[in-house]
Amino acid sequence: MIHHPIDVATRVSPRLSELLRSRVNDPDSEQPITLIVARRFLAGLLPADFREAERLHHFDVDASMLDEMDALIEEFGESALAVDFVQSHASEQLSRVIESLVNDENRENPPTLSVVRDAIVSGLGVRLVGEGVLDEDEDDTLLSEIEDLIEQFGADTLAEEFLRYE
Repeated sequence: MIHHPIDVATRVSPRLSELLRSRVNDPDSEQPITLIVARRFLAGLLPADFREAERLHHFDVDASMLDEMDALIEEFGESALAVDFVQSHASEQLSRVIESLVNDENRENPPTLSVVRDAIVSGLGVRLVGEGVLDEDEDDTLLSEIEDLIEQFGADTLAEEFLRYE
């Protein structure tokens, strides 16, 4: 099973990304989830008559999630790891925290996820609330969100990779 050098997650719809995330994060899964395993799960969610109609006729204007999954399998193979296709972005609030660290002129190295966590624990969220960058209730979930990202991607991953621009 190969991790892809390009960011293939950018080629996945948000709905399919969420489905893949739920499969990848399933605690009952004993093996890494591949695209074919995720496709079988998705196909199993559809009623039998819909699966047949889906196979015979493409009646919706947008590609269905099953069509999208089939295109990914065709391009990347059945054994491609589903985790590579999961979009991961920080919330808008966490993005503001990350940006404040990235734009810190006193910082020599780009911040990693662990640096962001340490800054939040040290009161960066509270300071940003005081500066008006965050609203009072927006710093409540920062620590749990950064912990989730660390668990999924590792503490040494560059935090900039998760910035969300809207």
